Amino acid sequence: MQSVLNTVKGTALNVAEYLTPVLKESKFRETGVLTPEEFVAAGDHLVHHCPTWQWAAGDETKTKPYLPKDKQFLITRNVPCYRRCKQMEYVGEETLVEEESGDGGWVETHQLNDDGTTQLEDKICELTMEETKEEMHTPDSDKSAPGAGAEAEDEDDDEAIDMDDFEESGMLELVDPAVATTIRKPEPEAKASPVAAASGVAEASGDSVLHTRTYDLHISYDKYYQTPRLWVVGYDEQRKPLTVEQMYEDVSQDHAKKTVTMESHPHLPGPNMASVHPCRHADIMKKIIQTVEEGGGQLGVHLYLIIFLKFVQTVIPTIEYDFTQNFNMS
Repeated sequence: MQSVLNTVKGTALNVAEYLTPVLKESKFRETGVLTPEEFVAAGDHLVHHCPTWQWAAGDETKTKPYLPKDKQFLITRNVPCYRRCKQMEYVGEETLVEEESGDGGWVETHQLNDDGTTQLEDKICELTMEETKEEMHTPDSDKSAPGAGAEAEDEDDDEAIDMDDFEESGMLELVDPAVATTIRKPEPEAKASPVAAASGVAEASGDSVLHTRTYDLHISYDKYYQTPRLWVVGYDEQRKPLTVEQMYEDVSQDHAKKTVTMESHPHLPGPNMASVHPCRHADIMKKIIQTVEEGGGQLGVHLYLIIFLKFVQTVIPTIEYDFTQNFNMS
């Protein structure tokens, strides 16, 4: 049902975008939106400071006249994605531990089981001692044994063993029974996780390198919302396109199928691509601009895409694309 609603909404927005006039006057500071010229300037700044991003022309039949032909959208390829979003989510509840002074408290995130243990204890190796009656000797047991005193006196009276003879006898190769040995508990067979499955592929092929998913990211200009829009397309370890459900595994569950939807790319033909919906981008950028100005600073429009990539990271936290420069909001 949600996908049907997204399709209807996407079709309506395409019509609205077609009817919306191109923004000519800058309203960056007032509303957080961009003109096409400001989008190009911010894109040039991103490409200059982060060369993994490049301008692309796209399909000629889908060229937008309000953008330069060779700068229709931005693209970066082969961005690694090592984990799924579910692996980042903490299972369990946080407990607020309050202080007696009432000034605040701290959060205890690691909870004990009912028996007072934690799950980490299951992973500790078991330490065992090889014990037999013949191998284990203590001073008390030697004294209690019959004839122990006489044997000790005989040993004292014997001559010292020549080390060459001792080595030739092979006694050095014997294992000392007093040495502790470690035995790792066999782990029960369980369903392989996505990361284990990825490593299994590497082991099967004899490759010790962990293969990961990769993504191509695109940034286009949305004429209706007058903001940048992020598009993602994923590939598996064999560089085969991911299915829709597989790509949703790399999207925050709070945003999957809501903020992130499958829609047609404005500059490329072919199947639908996952896109972060831009309906809230201008509001977020406006709040960031206000925060910077309240701190006595000023945010230039050329930094728009640098900041845009940072707050969109919350939607796709496992796709490690953000190697751009930092900025100070104070």
